[in-house]
This record gives sequence, structure tokens and C-alpha cells, in this order.
Amino acid sequence: MRNPPRFASRVVRERLRELGHAQTYQGWREIAIELDRLEGADGWTQDDTSEDFDYLLIQERLQRIRALRQKADVRQLAFELYEGLHGNLGNISNPALYAVARVGTKRLVADYIHEVSRCLDFICAGDFADFGFEEKIQFFKRTATSFGRSALMLSGGGTLGMFHLGVIKALHTQKLLPRVLSGASAGSIIASAVAVRSDDEIDAMFEPGGLNLDAFQSLGWREIIRGGAVMDSGQLERCLEANIGDLTFVEAFDRTHRIVSITVSPAETHQQGRLLNYLTAPHVLMRKAVLASCAVPGIFAPVQLEARNYAKQTVPYLPSQRWIDGTLSSDLPMLRLARLHNVNHYVVSQTNPHIVPLIAAAERERRGLAPLARELVKQGGSGALRLARKHLDPHGGGRLLGKIDNIVRQRYSGDINIFPVPSHRRMLGLFANPSSDDIQTYIREGERATWPRIERIRLQTQISRTFEDCIRLLKRREHERVHAGDPRAHKPLRAVR
Repeated sequence: MRNPPRFASRVVRERLRELGHAQTYQGWREIAIELDRLEGADGWTQDDTSEDFDYLLIQERLQRIRALRQKADVRQLAFELYEGLHGNLGNISNPALYAVARVGTKRLVADYIHEVSRCLDFICAGDFADFGFEEKIQFFKRTATSFGRSALMLSGGGTLGMFHLGVIKALHTQKLLPRVLSGASAGSIIASAVAVRSDDEIDAMFEPGGLNLDAFQSLGWREIIRGGAVMDSGQLERCLEANIGDLTFVEAFDRTHRIVSITVSPAETHQQGRLLNYLTAPHVLMRKAVLASCAVPGIFAPVQLEARNYAKQTVPYLPSQRWIDGTLSSDLPMLRLARLHNVNHYVVSQTNPHIVPLIAAAERERRGLAPLARELVKQGGSGALRLARKHLDPHGGGRLLGKIDNIVRQRYSGDINIFPVPSHRRMLGLFANPSSDDIQTYIREGERATWPRIERIRLQTQISRTFEDCIRLLKRREHERVHAGDPRAHKPLRAVR
């Protein structure tokens, strides 16, 4: 966050106070734009030159593709886009470009992104004698695959994970919610609730009573001693069933076309963490996957997954295996999302209480040495843990250190990070049911933390969103051609998923 100058003018101080009390994104944005003008950041945005990106390359590319579109030279335009369209061309995704103005970045960067999207719409919507429908399909499939797409990743964090609701609300309101989402532990509850709801149904999630979040119920001493867990898994599962229903991953995908992945960790040795979604575990019940992802060791008992067999009966899935908290093996499964869904840009909502202070410090010290020093400490600590494991019983202390090692070595931040203000007080309620007022407070905090990132998310996801819109339109046209009996109809177009 930016700090006001020591001798800021009275008007700037007043606007800063108003910014802190804005009730909507539109109101926040209007005040932020005025502050950019008062503080001189708007002059920076209008100046193309910068040491933070290759502005000469972007100027040349912008002029080139704009001229080709205006001349309607579709073949040459498609060639230029296919050959030179990259998400970070000339370093235009550099975080430094979004650290000066409160709203947006260099006008040149925004103009370039808008022009690329306009060119894609032009190719998709136009009817060209020298660029047929089959060539369009090939162009969009190949270029979209090369360009990649964005995902929203929701971390663990116990009750603090209700902050994710506000992030979802802010992005959904601005029509910026990615189709690809992942969730671990608390994040899996929110991700799965989104997975089973259409766009029109998502709004109800944010209303009082929109979700059942009474997930925690303590067990008696006898049950704790017998099961080794202090919370009732049955209560959590009833909560999940109320929010998610009885859908499998593939049934949820068929209903909403959202790609939602849930991470789970193995309770036994010789197993690896799993990423469950409509491709890797299509018939697994989503509520069971979320139950496992939330099974913090010592708090909830390990979970046996369930799935529907060919006869639509509910049966155990991998019957001999039990699964626990997804954050232990992969809080943010970036590599697996990249392999499965062509994701190469990550928006992260991070609420893990042991991670948020580090991310907040790294954001403040982006240009300093502190992040590097922290990374060196982390890597050194991980090496020490691996060395200790070699000299301990693999089924006792060595196994415990293995889990700690997995936690230490994970990556907990993405390209764009959204996180709450660190609070030690809230850690006391990490495994307590939030009240209705608590939930609304978390939603407001999630929204407000997202607003300063909205324009960056809008710009950095605009091209991939345009690709998805164009491919969806071409699929519909191809479907109409097939049903109309057009002998030239191409084989059904498969969207990039």
C-alpha cells in the first residue's frame, strides 16, 4: 500500500480518508483516479517511456497490428498475432508497472492489450473470402494454447478463508472471475461452492445465510481419545452437503463449465498428494474431496473418498487410502494446473496465517533484498529438514519432518496476490464457526483488498478472456453449421480447457 507524503495537501489527505471508507468499487475507483491526478501519477501513465518494459517494442507492435486491422489484411494480421502474441511481451506484466498509479498502468500497455483484443474480435466476427472458417478455428485453437490462461487459487486458512468470498464477489461483480479455480482446505469450500453455481446463482452466496458455514463442532473427550481428532467430521460434511450438494466433479463441470480443482494430501506413506477435478477424478463426489482437503491433522479425522460407479452407485474411491488437508502437499498447485489446463498466470487469494505476514512484507519491499533473504532462509531450512529426515525413523519423526518439509518448500504466492491485513487476534478463531456478522466483515475485507488489483487483473486477463469468448462463439457457429447439414462443416471445435 502507498503511504501519503509527509506533507500531503489537505485535499489529498481528505481523499485518502474517503478512499478508506469507499463502499463500492466504482466509488473507490473514482477517488483513486482523482488521487492519481493530484499526486501526479496520471502524468506517469501518459508517458510511454519507462525502464520497466520495452516500450519501443510495444509501440511498434501496436502500430503494426492496428494498421493491419484497419486495412482488413486478415491473413497478415493472423500471422502477426500467431507469431508474436505472448502474455509478457516486452515485460508488460512487470509488477513495477502497477506500483505507481492506483488505477491501471502505462497508457501504452493498456492500448496494446485493448488493440490485441480488438484484433481477435475482428478475426472472429468477420466473414473473409481469403480466411475461411476452418482457418479461423485452427488459428484460435493454436494461438490460445500458446498464449495460456489465468486461474484463481484459494489457499487454506481455517475460518480466515471466508476472506475468499469477498475476493470472489469483487471479481464476479466486475465479470473477471476466471473459469479455472483451485482450492485447498478452507479455499476448497469456497471454490466448490462456486463450482456448482451458475453466474446468476453466485450473487446469493454473499447474502446473509447464503452459505452454511457451521462447519465446526467439538467432540467429547471419549471421541477425541478414540479417534485422535477434536472436531466432528460429520458436522463438517453436513455443512458441505448443504453448500455443494451431492455432485461429482464432472457433474459440476457439466452444469456450470467451471474448472475447479481440489487438493488433498495422503494420510499414509508412499503416496503423493492429488489434484482432484473433472479430468483426474471425474466421478469423485466433490463434497468428499472438500471434506478431505479440510481434514487438518488432529482437528478432523482422515477421510475416505467416495465416487459413483458405472451403475451410478456411491462406492469407496481407492478404498485402502485416506486423505487429509490439501495445504500440506500443495496449497497452490500451479504446476499441475499448468499441465492440465494450460494455465500460466495465477491470481492468488492467500489467507494462511503463517504466510500472510511474509507476503505483506514482500509486497512492501518488492525492490529490496528482504524477499531474497527470506527465500535463502527458506531454502536453507528446507535443506536442513531433508538432512534430518535421513537420520530419523521414516515412520516417526522422519515422516513428520517430511510433512513440514513439504510445507516449507511450497510456493505460496502468484503473479497477483490478494491477502488480508495480518491479524494475530483472528488466529484465536481459526477453527470457530463465524457469525453472520463475521462473514459479512470477511466479505467486505476481501472486496476491499481486491479493488486495488482489479485493473491489473482486468488488463492481464483481457486477452485470454477474449480468446475464451471467441472460441465459445466459434463453437456455437460450428454447432449450427453441423445441424444445418453444411457439408463443409468442420469437426466439432473443442475449447481449450
